Amino acid sequence: MMRDFSELHTPTGALGSLPAHKHDWQQYRLSQDKVEAFHRDGYLAGVQMLNDRQIEALCIELAKLMEPSHPSHQLFHEYHSNESSDPDTILFHALGAWRTGPAFHDVLWSPAFLVAASQLLDGAVRFWHDQLFCKPAHHGGVVAWHQDYSYWTRTQPMAHLTCWMALDDSTRDNGCLYYVPGSHKWDLLPITGLAGDMNEIMTVLDEEQKQAFRPVPIELKRGQCSFHHPLMVHGSYENRSDRPRRATLVNVFRDGVRSASDEPLLTGVPVVSKGQKIEGRFFPLLFDPHVMEN
Repeated sequence: MMRDFSELHTPTGALGSLPAHKHDWQQYRLSQDKVEAFHRDGYLAGVQMLNDRQIEALCIELAKLMEPSHPSHQLFHEYHSNESSDPDTILFHALGAWRTGPAFHDVLWSPAFLVAASQLLDGAVRFWHDQLFCKPAHHGGVVAWHQDYSYWTRTQPMAHLTCWMALDDSTRDNGCLYYVPGSHKWDLLPITGLAGDMNEIMTVLDEEQKQAFRPVPIELKRGQCSFHHPLMVHGSYENRSDRPRRATLVNVFRDGVRSASDEPLLTGVPVVSKGQKIEGRFFPLLFDPHVMEN
């Protein structure tokens, strides 16, 4: 029987152990300059997150998950072997990998991620959901310009954060992420699609936003990550290189965020009634920064 790792709210040890003492956590703290840069620009890139051994463990699990017959597919909240709107390209996208194996489960408890996330959220870190985005060599599809929170308005307040972890070197050639600096200060934009026309975003921008629309490429080495604000406009172009571009994303929010819907927050998850705090089996508390003080 396939194990569901959402029943376990502590790491298995597949990617290593958590720091044993409060002073051991301090090495993962971001500098104040980096925290200020995140709030100014809406993103922070180039944070070292995973080592080669951890990446290899994740890639072994990922290769199995991408097989159509893998038995753990029933555990995913969403599973798209190809979400691309262009039949000539492929965009693998799935939500729920943390439930399927020890490595993807444990990446949620990566110390560098937990400490940085608590600083950027200014509080305790609770899990929202994870994602996989994979573009194969030569014909990997686009991820169209969007704001994450436009898909997350079933949660309030907007106190969210995304960590995008590179499992391969991510470059302009193989479809790296792009951010529009400062766009996290814009209002919530209408949804224009996640895997369609890259130019569709222009139909919902005002003239001032169009003038400010100057995307910057976020090139990362494997094992590095970027963090971004839930209103950050971001996207990525095709992979036309001879290398894959694989990434795992962990989406979190500050503890205390509540449900804004009487519908399931994720497919297959029990309803959290509107107005109730989001918590429980599928939304574990990952980190309380007081652990570094006690």
